[in-house]
Amino acid sequence: VGKGLDANRYATKKTVAQGMLDIALLTANASQLKYVLTVGSSHEFYTIMLVLISLSLALQLMIGLLSLSLSMLRDCRLHLSDYHNSANIISHVNLIATFIIAAVNIIINGFGILPTTTQILA
Repeated sequence: VGKGLDANRYATKKTVAQGMLDIALLTANASQLKYVLTVGSSHEFYTIMLVLISLSLALQLMIGLLSLSLSMLRDCRLHLSDYHNSANIISHVNLIATFIIAAVNIIINGFGILPTTTQILA
């Protein structure tokens, strides 16, 4: 006889997987930032890359803080109906910021992190 789906176990695995993906994106952005700063202004898209990577990192930090505050709100006060509206607002801001991070990282990858021809020749 098959065992049914355990919702708590599924949610836990999903949360752990999402956390690992967040850490991977944070690490990738830090590596990209290090590369851009190392190459310096000789990179043809230096300013754009610096701004986009910094924006991505700042938004990731904001999402981490919002998720932490939502978790604390859920644990401490969400049983009170007065806090449902603020929890919904935090959740929506979190979702919008996640979408912006995805779009920014697509643009970052579009500009590329690979060395330009002039950097290879130098």
